[in-house]
Amino acid sequence: MAFRGRKVWLWRWRRNPLKRRSDTVEAWVVLGAGALTLLCGLLAAWAAARTVETELARERVEWRPVAARLGEAAPGRAGARSADQVWARVGWTGPDGSAHTGQVRVAPGSAPGTTVTVWTDRRGRLVTEPASATQARVRALLVGGLAGVAAATVPLAGGRALRGGMERRRVERWGTEWARFEVMWRRSAG
Repeated sequence: MAFRGRKVWLWRWRRNPLKRRSDTVEAWVVLGAGALTLLCGLLAAWAAARTVETELARERVEWRPVAARLGEAAPGRAGARSADQVWARVGWTGPDGSAHTGQVRVAPGSAPGTTVTVWTDRRGRLVTEPASATQARVRALLVGGLAGVAAATVPLAGGRALRGGMERRRVERWGTEWARFEVMWRRSAG
């Protein structure tokens, strides 16, 4: 285990007669990898969050609630818990006047002809209810955060790999230099 003294801030940037060229290069690699990690993470997070929020805002503008009618009796008993819902076939009219059918979740035991609200896109196809502005903000932040972390790992891993390679070369050079000095010490001791 190597001896480690107290930590000195910015030691890589201080003047020192024992500092090698490889120490300066390593300092720049660490600085560059840190800056790239931060920059890539922030840019990816911002771009992903903006894309998600824009798409969810578009959905809120384009998707519309439509009154649909149950085409058949919903399975189950009427009066079951309101949290329990079953799939049933409904029909509705699209914005162009065409008839559409699909399956949605409704209260158990609902009678045929019961009106339910469904959400449709511009073409009249079933979609889920769009996210509210608050839900969109939370989703955008989560997706942006994940994208930022994922993008930041690339320069971070690259910088660590480059620094590891530099460390291995430095240890090999130290081994070579110690081997030369060991020969000289044996001659002077013998």
